[in-house]
Amino acid sequence: MARYHIETYGCTANRGESRQIERALRDGGHHPADGPEEADVAILNTCTVVEKTERNMLRRAEELDAETPADLVVTGCMALAQGEEFQRADLEAEILHWDEVPEYVRNGECPTTTPDTEPVLDGVVGILPIARGCMSDCSYCITKQATGRIDSPTVEENVEKARALVHAGAKEIRITGQDTGVYGWDRNQGESLLPELLDRICDIDGEFRVRVGMANPKGVHGVRDELAEVFAANEEIYNFLHAPVQSGSDDVLADMRRQHEVGEYVEVVETFDEHLDEWTLSTDFIVGFPTETDHDFQQTMALLRETRPEKINVTRFSKRPGTDAADMKGLGGTVKKERSSAMTDLKMEVMEEVYGSMVGDTRSVLLTEDGTDDSLVGYDRAYRQVAIPGAQTQGADVGDTVDVTITGHNTVYALGELA
Repeated sequence: MARYHIETYGCTANRGESRQIERALRDGGHHPADGPEEADVAILNTCTVVEKTERNMLRRAEELDAETPADLVVTGCMALAQGEEFQRADLEAEILHWDEVPEYVRNGECPTTTPDTEPVLDGVVGILPIARGCMSDCSYCITKQATGRIDSPTVEENVEKARALVHAGAKEIRITGQDTGVYGWDRNQGESLLPELLDRICDIDGEFRVRVGMANPKGVHGVRDELAEVFAANEEIYNFLHAPVQSGSDDVLADMRRQHEVGEYVEVVETFDEHLDEWTLSTDFIVGFPTETDHDFQQTMALLRETRPEKINVTRFSKRPGTDAADMKGLGGTVKKERSSAMTDLKMEVMEEVYGSMVGDTRSVLLTEDGTDDSLVGYDRAYRQVAIPGAQTQGADVGDTVDVTITGHNTVYALGELA
């Protein structure tokens, strides 16, 4: 697992985001390093309030890039508003929204959340690991060596854990695992029990929402109709699916040993399109896999344009010790950087289109966290992030579900006011 170093500058909101990054990294099995020189990845959460701060952020990014062996991730306000400044400085850095950072650190691998510990309540958000392990054998992934094959508690056990979270005050239950789509394969002759589990959780008395965590396309594909029907039938479930495709090339997917083909991923997307009027597709792409040709990469870009996922994690391939892909002859850093930059530009274009289309709508939003000053942050039914300036002074609080009129957006989240 990776060792991480994180530095945070600026306001309380930035500090809160860094805490959430750290919680997600710890849940994924990663550990803090003693300093940047001991880290595998250095995370710089930036501020851009004044020109002097901008200069300090650039200088610190350059120091981390030059003086440590760690991969560099830049996030926060300056990264999002002035990312071109870091690109102009020719840094070997990934520029990401804060909630994309944990998935980037995983390097396309599965999380290592385990059901052996008690469910965790973080504010009004309950974390529910439903299984340990996966059924994949990806050639680049070291996580499988730690987690093994799928080991699923019974549906009833997970329902009781979810009920305990609701009784403890959870307003949002985040279902997690290495691959939630294959939950129950070990108990149900290779067919997912995820649809049944979700149905049962939604029957729990109380007001809450459910977010389904990462589910690989292969596991979802076999139950895509049942799963989409459960989403459509239960208002408690966010209309959100995280299905990491990793490449738009079947040749590359075969070399990655991803088990699914591009066509199966597309069929999953089409099925959810048929059942849900509005939903959010989240996916991951690994660019620069050793066998990825320019044609393969163009196929990946075409898939992004075709399916238009609204949340996209772009990761440059890096070798993990003990994996088969580590023995492959790699692509040059310049090639990976150029492909990553091109995909990130397209990703931002898609996200800006989505959040721009929300302006003028009134949406039901569950408030899950404090924002900057007196603002609150939450998510609509499609799990799109909405920030509401002044919400606290108007009497709203974390845990409330409120109607919000969308007044603007900042590419990766919407801005609104209480309706």
